[in-house]
Amino acid sequence: MNSSLIKSVVLHLGIGGFLYASANIHPPAPKVMEVTLNSAIPETEKAVSAVTVDQKMVEQKIAELRKKDKDKKSAEDKRIRDLERRATDARKKRESEARHIKKLEQERKAKEKETAEAQAQAKKARAIEQKERAKAKQAEKEKQESENAAKAAADKRKTEEDALKKAEAERKKREIEAKERAREAERKREQAMQEQMLQEQLAKEQAARSKVRQQQVLSEVDKYRALIMARIQQNLLQDEKMKGKQCRVNIRLGFNGLVTQVKSLGGDKLVCEAVMRAIRLADTLPVSKDRDVFEELKNINFTFAPEF
Repeated sequence: MNSSLIKSVVLHLGIGGFLYASANIHPPAPKVMEVTLNSAIPETEKAVSAVTVDQKMVEQKIAELRKKDKDKKSAEDKRIRDLERRATDARKKRESEARHIKKLEQERKAKEKETAEAQAQAKKARAIEQKERAKAKQAEKEKQESENAAKAAADKRKTEEDALKKAEAERKKREIEAKERAREAERKREQAMQEQMLQEQLAKEQAARSKVRQQQVLSEVDKYRALIMARIQQNLLQDEKMKGKQCRVNIRLGFNGLVTQVKSLGGDKLVCEAVMRAIRLADTLPVSKDRDVFEELKNINFTFAPEF
């Protein structure tokens, strides 16, 4: 550290000398009027004063460096003391923890010993208790067997009595049900006879009505067949060549009599062409508003044989 201080002082002295030399070196200045004030102070004294000032600065710098080194040393000493204190605290803490662990281990061993002794006592007590329980269980078993035998005998007797009561009840029930079935069968037979008579009566009436209705429908169908035939005949253009010849056609009608389809089913070509042309010219043909009659007319076949 003294070597560093000496080096630092020498360095600062060198810097001070350089600054002093630089201060006394000036470039040549232009000549001007010089006025000397306070000429009583010689140049030599000025130089001595400057050297004195520089010496004080050097001493002040040395003092600062010494203080800085001292502060640095104090800080380092403080850091080392702190490290030693923390190391001591850590050692004390480890020793305390080791003592605590040792105490816990001793307590654990003591607890294990105490637990082992308690388990041994408990095992012994359980063995005695199991022996006593086995005796009690055997006694309870014998008692239960005796009670079960008595109960089984009572249950058997009760079962036999219940079976007799049930058989009697079933016999009476079957008698009642047989009577009920006989009455129900008689009622159903009478009802069936009445329904049969009613159905026969209704069938006769329905047959009579159907016959009358069918006759009405057929009569209406014949009527409208004649009307349709007459309408077609009005539009039919006959020729002598058609004499003794005929044509069969199928006509399909809409609900309003509109011809929806007409086709030849066979016959003389000339007659068929004339008949189909007459049907198309008619466009609509007479139909009944009665649905049953219309059902007979909506798809109908005609045979046309021109008369001369």
